Amino acid sequence: MNTEEYLKAAEAAAYLKSSTSTLAKLRCHGGGPLYTHIGRAIRYKKSDLDAYMSRNTCSSTTKEQTNG
Repeated sequence: MNTEEYLKAAEAAAYLKSSTSTLAKLRCHGGGPLYTHIGRAIRYKKSDLDAYMSRNTCSSTTKEQTNG
């Protein structure tokens, strides 16, 4: 039996200490955490939110520059 916890958008935003509008923009433009559609409802797996935060860990505010 799957015991994965799913969060509504507002719950996911609170978990990430972000806003629902930020999550909506990330869904629209890409680059945000994975999510699931259930009809018109949006749900986030807690483990996907944790993975998203881990992928976006930075050690500097400077972006890498590419040559060319």
